[in-house]
Amino acid sequence: MSESYREYLDFAMEIAWHAGQLSRGYFQTGLRPDFKSDDSPVTVADREAERLVRSRIEARYPDHAIVGEEFGDEGSEGRSHRWIIDPIDGTRAFVRGVPLYGVLIGLEIEGECRVGVANFPVMGEMIAAATGTGCWWNGRRTRVSSVEHLKEGLIAHADTGSFAHYGKAEAWARLQQAAGFRAGWGDSYGYLLVATGRAEVMLDPIMNVWDCAPFMPILREAGGYCGDWQGNPTIYGNELLGTTSALLPEVLHLLHGE
Repeated sequence: MSESYREYLDFAMEIAWHAGQLSRGYFQTGLRPDFKSDDSPVTVADREAERLVRSRIEARYPDHAIVGEEFGDEGSEGRSHRWIIDPIDGTRAFVRGVPLYGVLIGLEIEGECRVGVANFPVMGEMIAAATGTGCWWNGRRTRVSSVEHLKEGLIAHADTGSFAHYGKAEAWARLQQAAGFRAGWGDSYGYLLVATGRAEVMLDPIMNVWDCAPFMPILREAGGYCGDWQGNPTIYGNELLGTTSALLPEVLHLLHGE
């Protein structure tokens, strides 16, 4: 493993923890959101957490680019390193006092996500990985489950209405009918469940790059798959699927009705 990956991973864990503590201070305080042009909610906690993360990165790595959900892209052109931030993934859960929101931080190096951290501050869970490090959940090594057939597995999912909204209702129907159990532990927490062997599949019919970035190295290092619904390991597919390597062929077959 490159020594620099270890440095980046430790730094990402540190800033994800601090951003989580900041957002936790606003949790269950009756905070009211504003709404962006796409009707998604945003709060002062989202903005302050992203400012904190950006300021720490700018101070430590001034030559690196940054893209975040709340304040956009800074200096990506021509930069080899780009930090990708979602200060509160699951803002709807956050404002309703549901503890399944997370702080997501990924580092893309030469176009590939090499470092990822997802911190769930209220749950007390952090999962982190970098290329060659393995995947670590609260300081202990973790891997995806060994379930071999989806009928024995658990699918975590986001808002079920979103599948029909984005034209994927039939694919979702086939997948959920084949699974042993379905649970709506959506947003980024579902991908942590896959990486820690507590669920076999998590998927979203629409995703932004800041929702996806850390789970590429996390799931890869945990022995799983992270990518689009076509089987391409990418964070740029505008959708996301996380599953085990063993179940990937069956899941793709069901999604495409083949």
